[in-house]
Amino acid sequence: MSKVVVIGALPESLLNFRGELLKELLMAGHEVIAMADAEEVSVVSRLSAMGVSFRAYPVERNGLNPLADLKTFLVLRKLFQELQPDVVLSYTIKPVVWSGMALKGISGTRFYALITGLGFVFHEGHGFMYQAVTRLAKSLYRFSLSRACRIIFQNPDNRDFFISKKIIDRNQSALVSGSGVMLDKFTVAPLPDQGIVFLTIGRLLGGKGFREYAMASHLVRKRYPDAVFRIVGPTDPSPDGISFDEVQQWQNEGTIQYLGETRDVRPFIAACHVYVLPSYHEGMPRTVLEAMAMGRPILTTDVPGCRETVVSGENGYLVPKADAGALAERMMWFIENRNQLERMGRASRSMAEERFDVRKVNAKILRIMGLGGS
Repeated sequence: MSKVVVIGALPESLLNFRGELLKELLMAGHEVIAMADAEEVSVVSRLSAMGVSFRAYPVERNGLNPLADLKTFLVLRKLFQELQPDVVLSYTIKPVVWSGMALKGISGTRFYALITGLGFVFHEGHGFMYQAVTRLAKSLYRFSLSRACRIIFQNPDNRDFFISKKIIDRNQSALVSGSGVMLDKFTVAPLPDQGIVFLTIGRLLGGKGFREYAMASHLVRKRYPDAVFRIVGPTDPSPDGISFDEVQQWQNEGTIQYLGETRDVRPFIAACHVYVLPSYHEGMPRTVLEAMAMGRPILTTDVPGCRETVVSGENGYLVPKADAGALAERMMWFIENRNQLERMGRASRSMAEERFDVRKVNAKILRIMGLGGS
């Protein structure tokens, strides 16, 4: 039995994105400790019911405050010295960077990093400040990941980026199919009989392509005024966040139905005909996998992470990122070819079963970390 520490930033992500992995670690006989920022009572109680201990540590997910980051490093260092884990698995940029640094000089602990996407810092922005932050992020990654036994990527483009920028060596890398999807939870739902409903889900970020989604909906409704376009997801405080006022304006214009945030996306996916994610970048989009498992055609962008979820013409289509016109044209294709939706939805489910089953993904992660996995 090993003592395994799994570190994220948002407490909810431990359940929403790593819950099944935590269960697999427990079933393999390991002691599991989960760590995130803030001790949310509901999260801690649910983890405890699973048999997972929780330790809070401070981390500013979107901040650039060096004093706050120093505090993150020092607290993690102290916790690692106290806990003496056999294995540490960190995911998202700050937990990865500061865990790798805090483990420097601590022997006997194997460190694994899960790269869930390149993030805003490697994709958007220009000018001196952006370039400086990008250079800093690469340097921090390079230094912290030199401590890692393996770096696990969710798509080959992100892996190749890290190798091309000499952040890691190729022999350090491993590849899995995203975070996977629970096929027995996200079951096939019949397409609604009436109308045509497009849906997108995610945090309200510019990088998710939601502005293009709103622009495309406006273009489509000029020809097909009965088409419905929905957004589900919470606001986000990051620099790339879209304000609630902006989303409310889209709704007031009649082009978007904003349905707020939810803990269960299944009723919303079941009520749509086509799932859309016009994102600029992803590791592997969880909501797309969930929509695939529920038998929905996918319309997403030809970018890393997203392109792995679509075989063009089979289960959906890819469009260029940041291109509202191309997005609108393909939306109109779905409206005009409604008889193809059921076939494409079946193809989505088949792909989910073959490639994105969470049990297969987690078994591979456990094998990579030398913790079991059949």
